[in-house]
Amino acid sequence: MRYLVDSDYLVDALVGIPSATILIEGLAGDGVGISIVSYGEVFEGAFSDTDPKPRLTQIRAFLARFALIDLSDPIMEHFARVRTDLRRQGMLIPDLDLLIATTALYHDLALVTRNLRHFARIPDLTLHQP
Repeated sequence: MRYLVDSDYLVDALVGIPSATILIEGLAGDGVGISIVSYGEVFEGAFSDTDPKPRLTQIRAFLARFALIDLSDPIMEHFARVRTDLRRQGMLIPDLDLLIATTALYHDLALVTRNLRHFARIPDLTLHQP
């Protein structure tokens, strides 16, 4: 696996935005994973529907195509170290984004995201920009 896809691209692909779908399909041959954090962020959208069940079914089917990467002790330790460094520099980013980033770092994956403003602050994180 070479790529970790962020929530922004997953949501776009889920709703059928061609650029996101084409990008993810193009990367699939090299292996695409998603963080358990992105998994939760994608599911969140279903709960704004009056009847979330059909949307949840659609999301589960869509996400089943990807390797799901859980959080672990080493990822959480790295999260804490990077968060401390960012805090000292006055450059904190949202915790969910930082959890996704440290998952990519731990597994040596390129993060596929449009959210460069936050993720560019994280040292040694490889960002895939189509």
